[in-house]
Amino acid sequence: MSLVDKKILVIVPAFNECGNIGRTVEEIRRVGLGVDILVIDDGSADQTAREACQAGGMVVSLPFNLGIGAAVQTGFQYAQQHHYDIAVQIDGDGQHDAGYLDKLIGPVLGDEADMVVGSRFLDNAVGFQSSFSRRLGIGFFVHLINGLTGVKISDPTSGFRAYNKRMIALFSDYYPYDFPEPEAVVVAQQACARIMEVAVVMRPRQAGNSSIRYFKTLYYMTKVTLAILLHMIRQRRKRR
Repeated sequence: MSLVDKKILVIVPAFNECGNIGRTVEEIRRVGLGVDILVIDDGSADQTAREACQAGGMVVSLPFNLGIGAAVQTGFQYAQQHHYDIAVQIDGDGQHDAGYLDKLIGPVLGDEADMVVGSRFLDNAVGFQSSFSRRLGIGFFVHLINGLTGVKISDPTSGFRAYNKRMIALFSDYYPYDFPEPEAVVVAQQACARIMEVAVVMRPRQAGNSSIRYFKTLYYMTKVTLAILLHMIRQRRKRR
C-alpha cells in the first residue's frame, strides 16, 4: 500500500510555543505528504492555539497544563478514534525537521517496524545534539534500556517518532506521563513491538525556552528510571 493510501496523523504537543508552532505546522504542510496535523495545546498561556490554527493545523486545547505525556496521549486517542493508519510525533518547538517525515514513516509503511525513532546520533549527524548534561542523561538511558530490555537505541529521549496502528492502540490506552520518551520505548518493547531508528538532523529550538530546563539531570534520570522499573515489574506480575 502506498503513502497516499494511508491515513496519517502528525501529533504536535505544544505548551507556550507561540513563535514556534506556526512555523512548525507550515513546515509540515510544505513537505506535501498530505498528512493531517493535530496540535495539542497543553494549557498554554500564550497564543499557541491561535497561531497553530492560523497556520492550518487542527487544534485540541486542554483545559490546563497536563504535561507532555498527557498531551501526546490525547493525540494517540484522537488517532485511534478517527482510524488513522500511522501516527507521527513531532515537537512544536522547531527542533525536528519535517523534511525527515518521509524517512521516518518509511519503515512503518513498509511493515519493517511498529515504532520508528528519529535519532540525532546515527550516521555521524552534524545537527544540534542537546546540552552536555542532557547528553549525559541520554547516554545513561541508552545503557539502562539496553541492559533491561536488550533494545539498542541511540536516542531514547527523541520525541520525533512514527507508529503503526498497533502502537496507536497501545499508547492511546497507556502512555507514560512525565518525561515519557525513554519509558515509551520500554512500554513498546514489553508489547513485543519492532523498534528501529533512522538518522535525522535536529535543530536548536527556534524561540522560547525548553519546558524542562529547570529540572536537574539527576532528578530526571532517577524519576524515569523508577518509572521504567515499576512498569517492568507490573508487566511481569500480569504475566504470572
